[in-house]
Amino acid sequence: MIPHPNRARRKLVGFTLCSLPALAPAWLGGCSASLLPKAPPMPSLHALSWDDADAPPARAPAAGARVLAVLAPRAAAGFDGANMVYLRRPHEVEAFAQNAWVDTPSRMLTPLLVRALQRSSAFRAVLSAPGAAQAELALDTEIIRLQQDFGTVPSQVRFTLRAVLIDSTTRRVLAWREFDQRVAARSEDPRGGVAAANQAARLVLDDLVAFCDASLTG
Repeated sequence: MIPHPNRARRKLVGFTLCSLPALAPAWLGGCSASLLPKAPPMPSLHALSWDDADAPPARAPAAGARVLAVLAPRAAAGFDGANMVYLRRPHEVEAFAQNAWVDTPSRMLTPLLVRALQRSSAFRAVLSAPGAAQAELALDTEIIRLQQDFGTVPSQVRFTLRAVLIDSTTRRVLAWREFDQRVAARSEDPRGGVAAANQAARLVLDDLVAFCDASLTG
């Protein structure tokens, strides 16, 4: 027997209305998931480091060489975080959004300073503070700047370090100098800047070793 048209329509309407509550949560869940903000990508992390395979050999300590304590380096405002900073205009410091140092440059510099100064003939031993209470000399350093400058072509990384040699007993300043190196980047991006920063830092530390030799053994 052919069903009455109105009865068939009532059945169809009843099925549709009863099914909507069951379908709504799944539909709403899909919409809410698509509307959630995406997590920002993790930044690429970079380090100050290099291989000492081609470094000059360590020199034998000079007569009367003393023990040096390398104090924890400090950094000027704007260069005391893990941000990788750059300039497009003079005096306007910006930071890369998707690239950063794996640690602050001042903390990464400590083992590099110790390794470099161990090649100097001016010291019998080089220790990192605070385990150097008996050291006769102390080295106080401050990063003045570490930045990639896009105001030149090619861009340049500039690394400036101030170093002060102190007599640990009298607290008298024995010698001090500001070291500054600029190195052209191989590419106009953060990776090119990292390579140039490592080269600039290495040149500065080579100058620091020569400065210590001249100041204390010359």
